[in-house]
Amino acid sequence: MTEETPGFEEKPDVPSGATPDDAESKAAPEEGAAPAGDGAADAGRLAQLDQVRTALSERTADLQRLQAEYQNYRRRVERDRVAVREIAIANLLTELLPVLDDIGRAREHGELVGGFKSVAESLETVAAKMGLQQFGKEGEPFDPTIHEALMHSYAPDVKETTCVAILQPGYRIGERTIRPARVAVAEPQPGAQTGKGEGAEESAAADDKDSGGPDEG
Repeated sequence: MTEETPGFEEKPDVPSGATPDDAESKAAPEEGAAPAGDGAADAGRLAQLDQVRTALSERTADLQRLQAEYQNYRRRVERDRVAVREIAIANLLTELLPVLDDIGRAREHGELVGGFKSVAESLETVAAKMGLQQFGKEGEPFDPTIHEALMHSYAPDVKETTCVAILQPGYRIGERTIRPARVAVAEPQPGAQTGKGEGAEESAAADDKDSGGPDEG
C-alpha cells in the first residue's frame, strides 16, 4: 500500500528552463482579449444595418409618393364629380328657361293668379334652390360679357352705355352665365359734351364783353 507524503502535491511537468509562472500564463488566455473573429462579425452586422436603413428609407419614400398620388387622384375625382353635376344642372335649367320666361310675362300682365301662380312660384323656388340666379336691371351699365344688346339708341341723360330696358332677363349658376340678359341700350347723345363746352365758352365770352373785357395789368 502506497502512502502519500503529507505536504506535497503533484504539479504538472514543467519544461526545463521555464518557470511555473510561464506555464500558467500560457495555460490561461489573457483576460479582456476579444477573439479575432468578433471584429469582422461586427463590421458585417453594421453593413447589414446600413442596408436595412437604406431599404427602409426607399420604402418610406415610395409610400409617401403613393399617398400623394392617391390624394391628387381623389381631388381630381371630386372636381370632375362637381363639374359633371354642375353641367347636368345647367343643362336642365337651360331647358326650363322658356317656362320661366312665360311665368315672367304672365306676372307682368297680371295673369299669374290662382293655381297657376302657386305652381309657378314653386317652380321658381326649386330653380333657385338648384342655384339659378336671375340678373339684369334697368339703369345698370352695359357689360358685353353678361348683356346682349338687341336695341340701340341715344339719350341725353346717360353718361355711358346703359341698359334702359330688359327685354329678357339673364340667368347664371354661380359664376357661370347660362344666358345673357337681352337688353335695349342707350348711349350718350353724339356731340352733347362738345355742344356743352361751346355753350360754356360763348357764355364766358358774353360775360367778358359785358364787363368790359378782361382786366389789364
